[in-house]
Amino acid sequence: MNNKNDLIYRIHENMPRLSKGQKLLANYILNHYEKAVFLTAAKLGNIVGVSESTVVRFANELGYDGYPKLQRALEELVKTKLTAVQRIEVASDRLENQHVLKSVLQSDADKIRSTLEEIDEKVFDEAVDAILEAKKIYILGVRSAASLASFLGFYMNLMFDNIKLIHTNSVSEMFEQIHRLGPGDVVIGISFPRYSKRTLKAVEFAHAQKATVISVTDSPLSPMTQYADYSLLARSDMASFVDSLVAPMSLLNALIVALSMKKKTEIKESLEHLEEIWTKYQVYDTNEDSNLTYSLNRNIGDV
Repeated sequence: MNNKNDLIYRIHENMPRLSKGQKLLANYILNHYEKAVFLTAAKLGNIVGVSESTVVRFANELGYDGYPKLQRALEELVKTKLTAVQRIEVASDRLENQHVLKSVLQSDADKIRSTLEEIDEKVFDEAVDAILEAKKIYILGVRSAASLASFLGFYMNLMFDNIKLIHTNSVSEMFEQIHRLGPGDVVIGISFPRYSKRTLKAVEFAHAQKATVISVTDSPLSPMTQYADYSLLARSDMASFVDSLVAPMSLLNALIVALSMKKKTEIKESLEHLEEIWTKYQVYDTNEDSNLTYSLNRNIGDV
């Protein structure tokens, strides 16, 4: 079923009411969305043969508050529709004649900046409280999001004794690991374009079982948000072959620090116990051990 917020759905729904010029714009976007996403209103109008004001009116006709909102919807469309091959072609066109290192680092910095500007701090705080009150905490993310899930799981395991990291790409095995969840449990589902159906099915199941669902994803239009009680949004790159997960990682880092501040006393006791184990079994060399302890203690305000 089409999402009513999906750009293609909106275009088809409004097509009979569009003017001749607006229909030209609609058809161009339907056939060349991977190109249209990078165009300003003026450039799009020039290519199609209509005025810039017609482009703006077209965006309004589709229900968007101006052309920038339409362009954001185009980004969402590109993220979900482009294949890996198309992504690398788009990225190649975008980075042509630019220094790759500087362009990629600048793009990642922009994603963090946008995430900071758009994040809902109230939702973030409520998600933190939900995790603290959970009977059991399930963390799941597959494919490229598996690295984010592992990162979150590693540090949360130092703070909680009720963590279950789901680390399988098999649908059946995933459900075998989460089939006991229910009310009072929290599921943290992590997914970024191209969204994993496995993760989506898992959070759909969690929602049906009355568990609290926290989605870590990139947009209000992400399919993950429809099953989430709390959605933590972080920008990711929309067309690159390699998923840009810098902003999501920063968001998860903030989540870990926020949780550690709330559980300061318990974490201190846990770390002291772990220090004895690490030292006894020589888990780290002396310098590395000290650095890890310093980093963790600094996060909970112990330095």
